[in-house]
Amino acid sequence: MATSCSPLTTLHTSFLSSPTPSSPCSVAAALPRRRRRCARIRAIDLDQNTIVAISVGVVSIAVGIGVPVFYESQIDNAAKRENTQPCFPCSGSGAQVCRFCTGKGIVTVVLGAGETEESKCVNCDGIGSLTCTTCQGSGIQPRYLDRREFKDDD
Repeated sequence: MATSCSPLTTLHTSFLSSPTPSSPCSVAAALPRRRRRCARIRAIDLDQNTIVAISVGVVSIAVGIGVPVFYESQIDNAAKRENTQPCFPCSGSGAQVCRFCTGKGIVTVVLGAGETEESKCVNCDGIGSLTCTTCQGSGIQPRYLDRREFKDDD
């Protein structure tokens, strides 16, 4: 048995704690010279739902702080590394073949009665290629966060 005043020896109910008459704390408290007081602990009666709610709250706060911190550190680390991955849609050339004229620069239109008409492609202005919209002509694949386009939809 413990000889000092410990919270476990003095706790008898779930709401209030009081020392037993035979405990060392009551003997020490009875002495006027020492004026020793036992630490009283009030136990809180928590049911399982309250414990779960508190746990969920603590975890959600931790996740709410941890996830943005993680992404910010990843963005900072990615900015420090050099990006040398070639662009996938244009294979690193910076230009894509025009999809209307298939790279010829001339569009052939079949008219009625078997007649055809050729004209300069209006999409690429007769060049046959367009600047890659993914890499903006650089030939290097942009990182995921760099590809975001912010549009004001208001």
